[in-house]
Amino acid sequence: MMHVQGNTIDFDTARAKLGTAETTASARRKIAKLGEQFDKVQLQLLHSLQTSLDVEQVLGLFFNGVQQLLQVDGLEYRHNAEPSACQLGQPAMHRCSYRISHARSYLGELQFSRQQRFGENELLAIETLLGTLLYPLRNALMYRDALRDALNDSLTGTSNRLALNQNLERDIRQSQRSQQPLSLLVLDIDHFKQVNDRYGHAYGDAALKAVANCITDSLRSVDGLYRLGGEEFVVLLNSTSLDAARMVAERIRKSVENMQFELDSQPIPLTVSLGLATLHADDNASSLINRGDHLMYDAKRLGRNRVCVES
Repeated sequence: MMHVQGNTIDFDTARAKLGTAETTASARRKIAKLGEQFDKVQLQLLHSLQTSLDVEQVLGLFFNGVQQLLQVDGLEYRHNAEPSACQLGQPAMHRCSYRISHARSYLGELQFSRQQRFGENELLAIETLLGTLLYPLRNALMYRDALRDALNDSLTGTSNRLALNQNLERDIRQSQRSQQPLSLLVLDIDHFKQVNDRYGHAYGDAALKAVANCITDSLRSVDGLYRLGGEEFVVLLNSTSLDAARMVAERIRKSVENMQFELDSQPIPLTVSLGLATLHADDNASSLINRGDHLMYDAKRLGRNRVCVES
């Protein structure tokens, strides 16, 4: 049977609580049972946790420090902004959990686990060491949010051109090393200017978001959707051959065509034109995107709502 010891740590409140001489002396006596190693680990963490702005690396450094002091098998970190947890080590039967907040800011939840129950002095040591994690974790979360904002399109929630430039270069190198195919779709919403002109940009924005959501629903989790600007998007398909990418392109085209989109209770038909290109040996990021872009315009010239594939 799993045993969970749960605690909520608000560092402002905890600091005030530990402010009295009696409480501080009692806490020091309990931690002292762990020997000089506690002071060594605490000092080490104060320095090492300042060396990274990567959330997982900060957590890894903290976990390694705690393991030097206590027998801890696993650490799990969860944050509401992330769909999955960060898991370090191996989960075990006995667990203690902490919800961390500071200055009314939620910093996530940590759960430590091991095979035997945590002692009172061990819990106090963990809670004291959490003080070394507070600001490095907060700074890493702030950096991650800033980086995400810089790489995301604020309107559609997709990645933006900057993210495309970074990821496409990486994916090309990976494809060339692994000898796996890489395909790219360039797509544009047909007659989008008419939507903006007739209904206004607010409704045009709603149409853009609806199409972006429709495309996302047609992709695998490993595929990438990027907004180039305006009504033009790019889809990166790693380890995807030309034939497989053609199926993805047709799925996107049909999904958008069949999408039920309304403005002021009036159905508005939306379609997309797509160009499909695959990576050649002499390609770079610019040549691959340009080839997909030219194929997309071929689809426009041939009547729209279709996929054009390089021969």
